[in-house]
Amino acid sequence: MTAQETVEHKYVYDFAEGNRDLKDLLGGKGANLAEMTHLGLPVPPGFTITTEACKAYLASGEQPAGLADQIAAHLAALEQGMGRRLGDPDDPLLVSVRSGAKFSMPGMMETVLNVGLNDRSVVGLAAQANGNHRFAWDSYRRLIQMFGKTVCEVPGEEFEHAIDEAKRAKGSTDDLDLDADDLRALVDTYKKIFSKHTGREFPQDPREQLDLAIRAVFDSWNAERAVIYRRQERIPADLGTAVNVVAMVFGNLGPDSGTGVAFTRDPASGAQGIYGDYLANAQGEDVVAGIRNTVPLQELERINKPAYDELLDYMARLERHYKDLCDIEFTIERGKLWMLQTRVGKRTAAAAFVIAGQLVDEGLIDLDEALHRVNGAQLAQLMFPRFQLDHGFEPVATGIGASPGAAVGKVVFTSARAVELAGQGEDVILVRRETNPDDLNGMIASKGILTSRGGKTSHAAVVARGMGKTCVSGADALDIDVPKRRITVAGRTVTEGEVVSIDGTTGKVYLGQVPVTPSEVVQYFEGELDPEATDGALVQAVHRIMSYADARRRLAVRTNADTGADAARARRFGAEGIGLCRTEHMFLGDRRELVERLILAREAPEREAALAALLPLQRADFVEIFRAMDGQPVTVRLIDPPLHEFLPPLEQLAVDVAVAQERGEDVAKEEALLAAVRRMHEENPMLGLRGVRLGLVIPGLFAMQVRAITEAAVECTRQGINACPEIMVPLVGAVQELETVRAEAEKIIAEVAGGSDVEVLIGTMIEVPRAALTAGQIAEAAEFFSFGTNDLTQMGWGFSRDDVEGAFFWRYLELGIFGISPFESIDADGIGRLVRIAAEEGRAARPGLKLGVCGEHGGDPDSVHFFHAVGLDYVSCSPFRVPVARLEAGRAAVVTAGSDSR
Repeated sequence: MTAQETVEHKYVYDFAEGNRDLKDLLGGKGANLAEMTHLGLPVPPGFTITTEACKAYLASGEQPAGLADQIAAHLAALEQGMGRRLGDPDDPLLVSVRSGAKFSMPGMMETVLNVGLNDRSVVGLAAQANGNHRFAWDSYRRLIQMFGKTVCEVPGEEFEHAIDEAKRAKGSTDDLDLDADDLRALVDTYKKIFSKHTGREFPQDPREQLDLAIRAVFDSWNAERAVIYRRQERIPADLGTAVNVVAMVFGNLGPDSGTGVAFTRDPASGAQGIYGDYLANAQGEDVVAGIRNTVPLQELERINKPAYDELLDYMARLERHYKDLCDIEFTIERGKLWMLQTRVGKRTAAAAFVIAGQLVDEGLIDLDEALHRVNGAQLAQLMFPRFQLDHGFEPVATGIGASPGAAVGKVVFTSARAVELAGQGEDVILVRRETNPDDLNGMIASKGILTSRGGKTSHAAVVARGMGKTCVSGADALDIDVPKRRITVAGRTVTEGEVVSIDGTTGKVYLGQVPVTPSEVVQYFEGELDPEATDGALVQAVHRIMSYADARRRLAVRTNADTGADAARARRFGAEGIGLCRTEHMFLGDRRELVERLILAREAPEREAALAALLPLQRADFVEIFRAMDGQPVTVRLIDPPLHEFLPPLEQLAVDVAVAQERGEDVAKEEALLAAVRRMHEENPMLGLRGVRLGLVIPGLFAMQVRAITEAAVECTRQGINACPEIMVPLVGAVQELETVRAEAEKIIAEVAGGSDVEVLIGTMIEVPRAALTAGQIAEAAEFFSFGTNDLTQMGWGFSRDDVEGAFFWRYLELGIFGISPFESIDADGIGRLVRIAAEEGRAARPGLKLGVCGEHGGDPDSVHFFHAVGLDYVSCSPFRVPVARLEAGRAAVVTAGSDSR
């Protein structure tokens, strides 16, 4: 075997062999355990089985050759270092077996603690613990419970029912009140449950326990909840998980022991300070599961000051080392502190911006890195409204604000019900005593999550923060009765379907629907908050990072707007022009009849009368928009309606005429209309007479619009307003279409604007695949291209957005055919290739060709990065998404510069 082959088949690494840069191979948890070991922090010894081993196992269903021997060798070294053997009846070594993917997936994969315990070694464990038999039997029952559920798929609720019954028999609701005899009896009950469901006795061989637990962790990579979570968080499915085998340290040895989670800054707000939870006489799973309510981390100073001071020192060292917020898990065993895990912590959107700014001020990162640390999705979250509490609303309970936001919805008590109601268009709040990984579907479907147990580090809190969902946890005033589907609080009973409002910032819970008010970030963008005058750390951080993004970005950001009001708002949000003004939207309401008359006209006089009536209305529309965008470009798309949007529905009109005829009514006019609609009816109007085709078929239609645009620009110029119109011809598939429209338009522009300073550009929308593939020809007649990626996606994929999203997209996402809807984020490999071809061939034919995008992809963060890379000049999106596009354009420039420097 060559040296290269030896490296490739090394599946197990001791903690001392790895480092934080090996996340692809060792997973995030294993890489960070190795890093803390190198830093000299007190990490229990152990080893990591690589993601490569996982992928090989998942591909074949068997452990790869050599893995068993490597595990045995590292286990022997661990036993030698600890001076104990796995499962030794007199002095047992116990280990935990934990998952650890490259990206944090809290609670989505499996963990088994206390591996190595059996009927004999439980006695030795009690002796190790100075005769603490309660601790030993509690550890054994935990192993059977976790092993049974995780490894052998024993229903977890059976174990829960058994321990609940044991507590009831004891007259208690707290598992700490169960003594050694109670727990010994519970172990017997658990073993019977295990045997009933598996058909075998609980395994007594420690190595068999270890091997089965490792396999279970590998298998959990493809568990349903892990797959759903990866899809939600856009984590690639082919990474696999590492497995960490770590010597057990025990936080459940008594009051001088405990376990906790610490954050180096507040993950909710970004504020500096001491944040976290501590639970005495407990193991780590008790904290994240929310089984018992924790105490604030500051309480540890009173309980064990030496360990508290040591922990603060390690927290500061880790934050300086990682240059970021760190999330730390620790255990105290008989007064000694052990560091079990660290990672760059999940945080809310607000905390992401605040922390990025703080770290710049502290000199740990520069502004380029600060841009890396935030993203457009987070900024969009910050623009959501918050509760307006000046209407007499009083909270009925207060928990922990675990993930900010204002969420209002109907109470549901199960994930299945949340998914059901959300699928019907209802807003729901998922209410649980505590959530667990099986609740993931319901959490995704809900507007917010409310629990009566747990803290900022509970499962509900961590997962909600990662998804940007509002969460209130640990609202222990709530008496939640899941079987009866009701909450009792403050003398009130709330049943399923009633509305509650939860505030993930303050932790307050309200009955009924609380009104909302705009976020301070939106107020800042609207110009209502001066960042220099406010004390708000969030507004100041957003202002600072947005200013830097604007300075760094190459892409301009325009807006899609059809009215002066929308244009003015977008401009306040930072838009640098209009990339898409849809003129067909100007023909709705009272003007619809005029368009209907125009389309159905059979004779020139009737058609010319309709056009004459529309001209002044169109001109006034454009004056309003040019005034709002004074000095900035306005791209006006000539009318592009599928005919069915302006004509009466054929089926309904036919029924109405038939009914009127049956009644003997005079329906001559309606019959003529029906005949005309039948004449122009299209089976597939999205691919029919629309866009440039309509302009060429109906004489004078485009001419009227070109005249209205030009007259409006001339009028504005006379008023001192700098109008910069760009006329965009839609749905062009052949250069001859554009040439025909352009020739007519140039004559009108010369006639109307002759002698003025008005300059009108003429270009086209690239939304037909053939246009993209013949862009070099089309560029000869176009001064700009604007990619209409909505239609380009429909025609490129061959499906209608209106029909397919509800019909089968859910299944395509479920099967992994789509990672995300191609209407939400640009399909870079397919539709993106058409954009790239058109951009390159268009500029080759006309070097000064202006390139933009006006589909809603222009406001999608990932798509903005693609358009930057392709070399477009601008993106255009709805007004609300303009700040998101500005931020992502800046981030794209920084990413590109970083890649170039490397």
